[in-house]
Parts: sequence; structure tokens; C-alpha cells
Amino acid sequence: MKGLVPFCFFLLASLSVASGQNIKFVEYDLPNGLKVLLHEDHSTPIVAVSVMYHVGAKNEKPDRTGFAHFFEHLLFEGSENIKRGEFDDYISNAGGTNNANTSYDRTYYYEVLPSNQLALGLWLESERMLHAKVEQVGIETQRQVVKEERRLRIDNQPYGRFLEETMKRLYSKHPYQHSVIGSMDHLDAAQEADYKQFYKDFYRPDNAILSIAGDIDIEQTKKLVDVYFKGIPRGKGEIFRPKVVEPPLRSEIRDTVYDNVQLPAVIFAYHIPAQGTPDYYAVKMLNMVLSQGESSRMNKAIVDEQQKAVAAFSFAFDLEDPGPSIIAAIANMGVNPADLENAMNEEIAKVQQELIPETEFLKIQNQVENDFVTANNTVAGVAESLANYEMYFGDANLINTELERFRKVTREDIQRVAKKYFPQNGRVVIYWLPKGKQP
Repeated sequence: MKGLVPFCFFLLASLSVASGQNIKFVEYDLPNGLKVLLHEDHSTPIVAVSVMYHVGAKNEKPDRTGFAHFFEHLLFEGSENIKRGEFDDYISNAGGTNNANTSYDRTYYYEVLPSNQLALGLWLESERMLHAKVEQVGIETQRQVVKEERRLRIDNQPYGRFLEETMKRLYSKHPYQHSVIGSMDHLDAAQEADYKQFYKDFYRPDNAILSIAGDIDIEQTKKLVDVYFKGIPRGKGEIFRPKVVEPPLRSEIRDTVYDNVQLPAVIFAYHIPAQGTPDYYAVKMLNMVLSQGESSRMNKAIVDEQQKAVAAFSFAFDLEDPGPSIIAAIANMGVNPADLENAMNEEIAKVQQELIPETEFLKIQNQVENDFVTANNTVAGVAESLANYEMYFGDANLINTELERFRKVTREDIQRVAKKYFPQNGRVVIYWLPKGKQP
């Protein structure tokens, strides 16, 4: 029966934020630099407690890649006041759930708990920030965990290395060229002192946002936040932020990867603007035109009508620095990758040469609005969105206003960015072929 409790709480949490509701919140800073965001919602007895650290794969040293993701695992090992293995026990015994994730730009931890367990969530996160155990026994344990994760999710997964292989060809200077999971050789070579220094450099209140959403009382929550976080000292020294500007591609880069797959794939990758810029929103909608939904252009033309692919997708990365847009398709049995590439090129050329119809544009606008609302229809989603907007833009209220930026995008903007950011002479093209095809 205990396993049903977290499920029930997530079910309730998913109903907590009404569609289109203006999300009210309180924000303030503690003297130690910790940004605090509080959203009060009494519709269900649930609270999401989260901490976002402004550190991701791009903040790592070139010979120590994988540290940010590694710490996502390591900081569940315990602290001075939490024994190894007990972190999750506290959450499950309280009827809650918890998780964490890492990207190129940030690392995020959260708990969803019954609202009467708010103090527990705050205590656990304050322990993670101040007293985490960064020691050899935990390091060795998590090294093996991360290695197994890489084997399962990347090395032994068909097409599992596609993002890693694409990014290291698209980027020559910027640290986005390194995968988030990083190098196992780098993790093996690192000493305990390296891990302790990374913790000291980045896991500090002035590099974090505490975001809480759900069934809380604002004033009481402020007092609890003071109890658990006010005494944590501000970090020392400047926080490392890479200032590398990736040079544009001046010609097409073509390459072939041989993998343990049965069907070939074709991958295109392009440089696009950083999230939050006006053109980024147009590029985001362009990708939706190409592949979001069964009626999208690539799915309709390449998968359904021409049957040249069994799957096709296109997406733009939400990244702090200029990121990638990736278009890919997996070939149908017997289809030559060159024929698939030509079909993909044709769909891109159509958007470059002609305005999309008004009906298609309206469909994309509706999809944008639906995605926006869906991302914020749980207390956990609200907590994460508030933290994201504050960290990347310095404006948590974009949770209420960013949709207007999408609404300003015109059909002409979509055509313009298709021409500007998806040129054939400024992209990476990868043929992902079965090992049996290797010369």
C-alpha cells in the first residue's frame, strides 16, 4: 500500500493549477544570496520543494567532464546528519516522491510531499547544500552507478549516442560539445579533492534558487526558510561561467557513425540563438511545424505518404547560450539514406520558400499554448518553471508572460528563421548506419 501513496499525491498535484490561471508568487533574497520563490496554492494538500543550482555540463573543466551529472547522483548519498541511503527513506516514509536532473546549464533537485511535511523537504535540501558527504565511499559507489547508467541509456541503446556525436561535431569551442553524462575516464581520473572542490565552487546559496509551490502559508514558510537556509554561508570566490562564443559553421560538415542498429538514420544539426531571444521563439515554432504531432509536415510527408521513414523528429534546445536545433529521421526498411536526406531537405525548403498557411499557423499557436499550460499544471511544474525563469532570465514572472513572446511570432518570422538558421552550407549532417555497412 505504501507505493500507492506517492502516486495518489502526484495525481492530486496534477489537478492543482487551473488552465490559464495567473500564477502569483513571492520572491526575495536571503543575505547569503539565496533566491527564494514561493507560490501558494491550497487546491490540494501538496507541496513541491525544489532547489536549482546554476551549474551544468558547461561549467565543467575540459578534463573533468561529467561532474555536474555525477553530483546529481552523489548528493543523494547523505550528509553529516543523514546516513548513507536514508535520503530517499525520509521521503518515501513521509508519503512523498523526489528526483533530480541535470542539463548543460543547471542541476535541479525536488521533492513532492504532503504539505504538512514542508519542513522535512527544507531540511533535506539544506543538508544537501551545506553538509553533503563528498567522500570516497560515496564517490566509488556513484562512479559505478553512472557507468551503468551510461551503458544502459547511451552505449547499449540503439541511436543512444546520437546527441553526443552530434554535439561534438556541431561545437568546436563551446563546452556544449561535451555530453552531460561526461567522460567515464575523467570521472575515474578525478580524486576526492576534485569532487570536494566542485561542491565548494557551485553548491552554495548564491548559486541557487529555492522554489516552493503548493499548499503553504507564505509567512510561515518564510520563517521555515530562515531556520534551514539563512545560516548557510555565502560562497567564496567568483562562480565560473564560460564566456566562449562558438564560431559559425562556414560549410557543411558531413560524417558517418556506425552503430549496432538495424535501420539507418539521418541527422541534421544547426546553430540557433539562445533561449529567450526573439528569433528563438520563431525557431521553436518552426520545429513544431516540421515534426510536432501526427499531422506535422515531416510525419505526414516522409513517414505517412512517402514511407521513407519509420520516425521523424525535430526540436530546438532551450539553452542559456546559443544552442542546437536537430532534425532527424530513421529510415524505413530498404530506403537509401540519401533518399531520406533528400526528402528531409524538401520539407525544410518548403518552409523556407513559402509562408505556412493560416490554418497551420493557428494549429501551431494552439500547440504552443497547450504545451505552456501543461508545463505549469502541477505544483512541481510551477516550482520548476519559476526557478528556470528566474535563473535564465532574472524574471520569474515570465511564467505568466512568456506566452506573449510566442504570440508575437508571425508566419513571416517562421519563414525568415528557416532561411537564416537552417542553411545547407552551415550545418552538420550525420548518416547513422548499421555496423554491417562499415567498410
